[in-house]
Amino acid sequence: MINALIIIIYSMFIFAINGLSTPHKAYRGNHWAMLAMGIAIVWGLYSLKHTYLVPTAASLVAGALTGIIAARKINMPDLPQMIALLNGLGGLAAGLIGISEISNADYHPLLLLFIISIGFITFTGSVAAFIKLAGLKLFIDKDTLQTMSLIILVITVITGFYAYNNSGEYMWGFIALLCLWGLLFILPIGGADMPIIISVLNSFSGWSTVLVGFSLNNTLLIIVGTLIGASGTILSYIMTKAMNRSLMKVIFSPPQTTTDDIANENKVIRQGSPQDAAFLMENANKVIIVPGYGMAAAGAQHELANMAKILQNKYNVDVKFAIHPVAGRMPGHMNVLLAEADINPDDVFELKDINQEFQTADVAYVIGANDTTNPLAKTKTDSPIYQMPILEVEQAKKVLFVKRSLAAGYSGIDNPLFYADNTLMLLGDAKEVTKQIVSNLEE
Repeated sequence: MINALIIIIYSMFIFAINGLSTPHKAYRGNHWAMLAMGIAIVWGLYSLKHTYLVPTAASLVAGALTGIIAARKINMPDLPQMIALLNGLGGLAAGLIGISEISNADYHPLLLLFIISIGFITFTGSVAAFIKLAGLKLFIDKDTLQTMSLIILVITVITGFYAYNNSGEYMWGFIALLCLWGLLFILPIGGADMPIIISVLNSFSGWSTVLVGFSLNNTLLIIVGTLIGASGTILSYIMTKAMNRSLMKVIFSPPQTTTDDIANENKVIRQGSPQDAAFLMENANKVIIVPGYGMAAAGAQHELANMAKILQNKYNVDVKFAIHPVAGRMPGHMNVLLAEADINPDDVFELKDINQEFQTADVAYVIGANDTTNPLAKTKTDSPIYQMPILEVEQAKKVLFVKRSLAAGYSGIDNPLFYADNTLMLLGDAKEVTKQIVSNLEE
């Protein structure tokens, strides 16, 4: 009976992951995942000793209420921060289980050390990712952080040997050092690399769950942890390929600001107005919209959806959305926001499927996607984004670039697209600019 139930739950998680692979099936995939997790929780409660039932149920209720409140209160632009913390809580749970089993002679100390290590590194690394995503200022430069990280790592490894042989007070020192190293390890990494880091931390939380499953001889934890760990690992690989950077370079060689090779005399922008943008789009045959973090930060997805509908229904314009794999601050960030605004998934295309269409587009409407559209990725060899595949918006007849200012993106380099002959800069808040364009289209 138990083996059959495990197979059913495992199969439901497989269906959930399959559903999350496409926007059309994502809603159903989420329901499969919730149902599978619900059954697993009920089964876990049923298997508990009566003495643990009340505190466990109370913990579940407290956790559920916290999750519901947090999910309802979170602003969509802040979703990456929440995802980072959720990854961290998974690691923290694994680490705490490892601590609780230290005195249990049935478990090999090395296994418990691995559980504690991965769990607490995932937790504090996720806290560091939250700090980066929230844009909080660091008062220590990256080189100093990396040096401190290396020193703490050496001390942590030495302490780990003592903890393995003696546990006790050495174990608590080892845990404290792990937490500190997790912070120092992630903090120096560039903000533009956070989508990859979130994916890696997600993978870590999965593998820590696998180790807990082995320690508790729990088949379901091993299976579910493997699904999470493997999917996170595969996603990390996909993301690094999309940026044309190895994971080692992302972690150990954060992008550095390079010298500006755009001559000052060429830095002349052509600034347009929402009225200009509306006129160009309503007279176009094809418009490709390229959302980036600027859209997320301004919460402009609903205005963008409204603009697309007006162009399609009132002016018969062919409107498509182009998504770069690393756009935003987490994997799938743009896809989530566009789905939240009820944009038809059939109108949303990945880089490899849409890039060739910019040549036939009358207008490319870029809303905050700076680094993922920067032509210097093809030519500037010392650039941190060199050879990264980009959305080739410069090939459109007209580029409308919405941005608060001419400041560089997270890569720290200027974008020559701002000064191109076929670009009109629409400087201002992405939501307000798009809202004004909508007003002009409705007239």
